[in-house]
Amino acid sequence: MAAAVRLLNRLKEHRTAAGLTQAELAAKVRVSRKTINTVENGVFVPSTELALKLGRALGVSVETLFQLPD
Repeated sequence: MAAAVRLLNRLKEHRTAAGLTQAELAAKVRVSRKTINTVENGVFVPSTELALKLGRALGVSVETLFQLPD
């Protein structure tokens, strides 16, 4: 069985810098607020599609939001 992926995650930092609540970001990318919360807290690893939508909504690259640890 593969080990769980653990991403370095800067979503909350960029969301708050953009002045958005979790609910506002969720509405922009068409997911629930709980999805944003679980991604921010590292409970849920976003799909490629969701990661791209989050980057677009926040005006940053996916690599800015999420990185693999060294």
